[in-house]
Amino acid sequence: MVVHVNAEAHGDERGALLAFLDAERGGIRRALLGLTDEQAATKPSASELSLSGLLKHVSEAEQSWLSRAKGVEPETQRDESNWDESFRLVGDETVESRLAYWEKVARQTEEFIRSVPSLDDTFALPDEPWFPKEDVSMRWLLLRLITEMSRHSGHADIIRETLDGKTAFELVALERGESWD
Repeated sequence: MVVHVNAEAHGDERGALLAFLDAERGGIRRALLGLTDEQAATKPSASELSLSGLLKHVSEAEQSWLSRAKGVEPETQRDESNWDESFRLVGDETVESRLAYWEKVARQTEEFIRSVPSLDDTFALPDEPWFPKEDVSMRWLLLRLITEMSRHSGHADIIRETLDGKTAFELVALERGESWD
């Protein structure tokens, strides 16, 4: 069972941004409802992406951005030798274990964002050729995560609909325990 992070807006900018982030996470979580690990690993569309691969990617991406903002090394280091593993489950990983990991990361993200003195506080972007040499704000971090989740939530919608015909609206009803006709 997935426990959702309770990010309440109440007119507060942090809460509003965290709520938007969690809403986008929800699209990816819902796309996995009722699927076996084998179904979640299939690639039924023209894309090389699977639902379980998207899940792993977004959980690692969120954790990596959170680590950067905290000024610590990400839990998982990726380079050319293991980049492909960021888009597929390996070893004893399951959809359930990755959802649990992502839920932990989501809680850490919320706790961290609520603990920073200001959304204007900054951190340096990684020293990588594809990033400019600049500092970005915690607000930027949240917007970056929302963008990442939104992009992949759309991917998840397409993959799930291709897999078994279930649309995002049907999955929302399924999550709520309602029938869809």
